[in-house]
Amino acid sequence: MTESQSETPKAEPETFLDLLDLDEVAADLFIGNSPIKGRQRVYGGQVVAQALQAAMNTVPGDHLVHSLHSYFIRPGDEVRPIVFDVDRIRDGRSFTTRRVMARQASGAIFNLSASFHKAEPDVEFTRPSAAADVPSPDGELINEDWDDISEVRLVPDTDPGRAVAWIRIAKPERLPLDPVGRDGMALHAAAVAYCSDHIPMDAIRSGHPATDDWESFMGASLDHAVWFHRPARADEWLLFDMRLQSLQGSRGVAHGTVHNADGELVATTAQEGLLRRMRG
Repeated sequence: MTESQSETPKAEPETFLDLLDLDEVAADLFIGNSPIKGRQRVYGGQVVAQALQAAMNTVPGDHLVHSLHSYFIRPGDEVRPIVFDVDRIRDGRSFTTRRVMARQASGAIFNLSASFHKAEPDVEFTRPSAAADVPSPDGELINEDWDDISEVRLVPDTDPGRAVAWIRIAKPERLPLDPVGRDGMALHAAAVAYCSDHIPMDAIRSGHPATDDWESFMGASLDHAVWFHRPARADEWLLFDMRLQSLQGSRGVAHGTVHNADGELVATTAQEGLLRRMRG
């Protein structure tokens, strides 16, 4: 089914829960829409979260996402609905795999592969946060006015090639612990995915030598990955710490960690972004 064949989407979403309230129009086929912000493209984290939600709608409730890998293919148009087509790659006793293609009238704009795991008891280990000296969310930080759904507080004066921020879902103020997934945290995993696209490009940009000439550059996310280690409430402050690993051929790669306020590692993320000087 193409966008032109789909039903009219719901009203413009105002909260994170609205974003994930996808319409199921056929078996394994879902439709979502975007807040209208007058931007040139849909925020990438939104499409990641919606595609993950579409996949989760087809996964057994005792399997929680443990990793996702995705590619941004075309800029999304915020005034058009997005069609999410889920492919049930594998249903196993321990692991379930899904692939999701997101389309608009222009064609495919995004694809995602996600793997889900049934909880298994085992030993616990987590590397301590390397950002122990980061100010608290209530400290002297920079409030980034990105959207109405999430709240971003950037840590100033970080090293070149590094971006650090406290991020949480702000609208609604509290997310429910839904009955789907281990510890009821499937919804919060989608929220972590939503927030994970906020600052990777900041890390890539800050490592470029032409930091005083951004108007002559264009940037875009190319691909994005998240590994989910532990359940975490995304309506509470999470510390995202992104570091540039490589910058070459107009492409930069940033790796990072996500810790909760207690210092526990809850996710690892990576993104490759395009940073190209515009002609003329």
